[in-house]
Amino acid sequence: MHEASTRRRLGASLLALAAALLAACASEPPKPAAPTLRPDEARALITRAIPERVSERRGWATDTYAAFASLELPVTRAHLCAALAVIEQESSYQVNPRVPGLAAIAWREIDAKAERLGLPSLVVRTALKLASPDGRSYAERIDAATTEGELSKIFDDLIERLPMGQRLFGRYNPVRTGGPMQVSIAWAEAHAQRRPYPYPAEDGLRDEVFTRRGGLYFGIAHLLDYEADYDALIFRYADFNAGHYASRNAALQNAISTASGIPLDPDGDLIAHDREASKPGSTELAARTLGRRLDLSEGAIRRALEQGDAKELERTAFYRGVFQLADTAAGRRLPRAVIPRIALKSPKITRPLTTEWFARRVDERQQRCLARMAADPA
Repeated sequence: MHEASTRRRLGASLLALAAALLAACASEPPKPAAPTLRPDEARALITRAIPERVSERRGWATDTYAAFASLELPVTRAHLCAALAVIEQESSYQVNPRVPGLAAIAWREIDAKAERLGLPSLVVRTALKLASPDGRSYAERIDAATTEGELSKIFDDLIERLPMGQRLFGRYNPVRTGGPMQVSIAWAEAHAQRRPYPYPAEDGLRDEVFTRRGGLYFGIAHLLDYEADYDALIFRYADFNAGHYASRNAALQNAISTASGIPLDPDGDLIAHDREASKPGSTELAARTLGRRLDLSEGAIRRALEQGDAKELERTAFYRGVFQLADTAAGRRLPRAVIPRIALKSPKITRPLTTEWFARRVDERQQRCLARMAADPA
């Protein structure tokens, strides 16, 4: 009887101790945020951090700070240097960067589209010899194009004015990215639906992406204007290249693999988007093997994975349960962010590159930017 009573008292004491520890953790003050810079201080720092070879440094600094202010983002040295590092990596501070061999890339796109539609190349090329709004033929303008902004305008004119252009592309301009941060035009248009663009855009948001102010606004928004609990900015650089939450999703794939014992390629893509829902991809199939241990149906697992581009995924029973199983199996806390393994493919890319290469290059640039700011006497 005395022994049972002792065990009860000991159990109660342990529970009280656990409760106290939890309360202490809950009441622990959050880590102080980095101090926000004053507008004049921020613009001056940005100007000095931009390489001296860049023309209109003050203009770049003004538009960079304006993007932070409009988006209501924390104006810290780390964030400013993150934005500047992406600009330097993507365009070397060119508003509308030149693309080597752009005309050849454009003609390949046109020929490939014509072939898919069963249109003879000769017919298409003949139609593109017609005069465009600026007096030159469409073919001449394509041959002379050196930037994505120029090419985008050509395709806009072609789609709007030529039946052949409408037949080739419908209402879809094939130029997908642009501006000094090479942001996705479709993403910029979607962002403007959620948060109104602060500048007048008489010619449309597509054209704004190819301006300095618009390109920086949407590029900085894509880099920083989403909630992510990363402990290092390098994961945002990977997301900038691969899509929001790609680094978190790659970590989840790693956890699913650890918990299930099934090897997975951590590419950050949780759903096989090119397949029907009845044909799940490798990540979903591996996740389904955990269903009984998680007490979740295949439908619940699918619904969780479909939130791969949203913060809400982390609040699902699936996400929490997978990491609990994986942490136990590994005997340690697994990382909640991993740079995804993705080989970059684009007509503009002429050598083997990966998302990891991009993220680390940007991270190196950001560190050099921070060093320049720290060395500044101001």
